[in-house]
Amino acid sequence: MLDPKTILFMVLGAVTVWFVWAWWQLARAGKGVDPADPARRNTWYHNLVGFIACFFDTLGIGNFATTTSAFKFRHSLDDKKIPGTLNVGYAIPTIAQAYIYIATVQVEIWTLILLIVASVLGAWLGASIVCKWPRRKVQIGMGCALIAAALLMLRAQFAGQADDAGTLGLSGILMAAGLIGNFALGALMSLGIGLYGPCLILISLLGMNPRAAFPIMMGSCAFLMPIGGIRFIKEGSYSLPAALAMSISGIPAVLIAAYIVRSMPLTYVRWLVVIVVIYAAVMMLRSAMQEKNPQPGEMNPEPAAD
Repeated sequence: MLDPKTILFMVLGAVTVWFVWAWWQLARAGKGVDPADPARRNTWYHNLVGFIACFFDTLGIGNFATTTSAFKFRHSLDDKKIPGTLNVGYAIPTIAQAYIYIATVQVEIWTLILLIVASVLGAWLGASIVCKWPRRKVQIGMGCALIAAALLMLRAQFAGQADDAGTLGLSGILMAAGLIGNFALGALMSLGIGLYGPCLILISLLGMNPRAAFPIMMGSCAFLMPIGGIRFIKEGSYSLPAALAMSISGIPAVLIAAYIVRSMPLTYVRWLVVIVVIYAAVMMLRSAMQEKNPQPGEMNPEPAAD
């Protein structure tokens, strides 16, 4: 009889095949294809961003906030399409991370499975709401989410690097708290706030070994990003060229970080990430303030470019 971990790997493999097939079919139908998409002129830039972001993502820093900052810095993507592009473009590299860390890092298997399911449910419900929001609402939501991410990163920095103490699983009231927390984090993924940093903090607060957060957070994202990503693709609320570039460059970055670098001192890198995230939050909220607010009854001069 197959053990639960083997079954989990098989299900993840099935999700991967389904995601690639569904993405291919929807791309052929023109979802995410926009001749005016600025990402078409920034393929090299998105390849570079995807490689660097996935490299550090594999080491536990997270790539949503830093990638959003990179998009804002060069104005290489429509703000409204950022959440969907992040979820779609980083889905396959994150699946690679999940296979590596679930296979190599110890964690109680049912804790892992249940927390993954909770995050997927959160992402499914969240994506169905966010992909229909107007661009200004997305900007405000992402700006606030990025500020929250920066505060969580600061907390982790000041708390110092966690040691190897703690349990490898949850039960009872702690399990209930973990399920609620990971459900909320899955929903926040739809706004473009990464799950890694908040999940690491959640796992630590629940008394688990911080290392156990790696298979949990990467396994959660490996399932929720394809499922949530397909909802963004169906709505056309993402950039196909940017997502493809990020997927292609992200896979070798994951393999290099996981098998060659493995670990490196990241204290100063994390401080840089905090600064970059705050910059992205300010720019996102600034863009929201500059968005035109039509008065009741006022007609927009042209349709929204999404």
